[in-house]
Amino acid sequence: MSLLWREVLPARPGVRGPKQTVSVDTVVRTGVAVADRDGYEKVSIRTVAAELGLRPMSLYTYVPSKEALIVLMVDAVAAEDAPISPELPVRERMSAIAGQVRTEILRHPWLLEVPPWRHVLGPGRQRRYERQLAAIDGIGLSDIDMDRVIAVLSEFATGNARMAVAAARSAHEMTDAQWWEVHGPLLQQVMPAEQFPISSRVGSAAGELHQAPGDPHGEFDFGLNRLLDGIESMIEVP
Repeated sequence: MSLLWREVLPARPGVRGPKQTVSVDTVVRTGVAVADRDGYEKVSIRTVAAELGLRPMSLYTYVPSKEALIVLMVDAVAAEDAPISPELPVRERMSAIAGQVRTEILRHPWLLEVPPWRHVLGPGRQRRYERQLAAIDGIGLSDIDMDRVIAVLSEFATGNARMAVAAARSAHEMTDAQWWEVHGPLLQQVMPAEQFPISSRVGSAAGELHQAPGDPHGEFDFGLNRLLDGIESMIEVP
């Protein structure tokens, strides 16, 4: 916790450690770069130290463990969000909340592998929450409803981003056309249209449109608009 809030906590007088050749911020940025490039499982004290040209043991003078490094990395990427203009219409402000959460995960897919419950609150996450609340403050929601609106928008965006990331990874392994070429004949045999008439009809229509099992980007727009319709029914939109 003290590392997260290192910029605002007063320095402890009389406490000196070994002279540091890089900063904690540099260590965190390097960890993010490793995770973005190679994936969550590749982040380790040893890997980050090697990227910085340091010995693994020396990195412990900056962060005490991989777990602490991950906490700092999560908070650092949360600070990337741009402010949401209060001049925007309410619906666009709420849309921006969901859009920023989704964009963050698409930029940093390793976030999906970090346990989400009870993240340690650092300045990046806390300031983002403050900005999100400011975007919907004064529109007619109670404090509890404001918190829930942010949670619902964030959770929807996270779930959709998970599918978008999976689709992107799958495309690198096998195209949808290749997948159907391999598995299509068997599926036609075990799922005849006469036994599954509705799913065959709807699935064919969706597949024809998307040329893929799904369309995470279109589903995000569709789902978000339905969510915003429901939220707006609770408030008087200026």
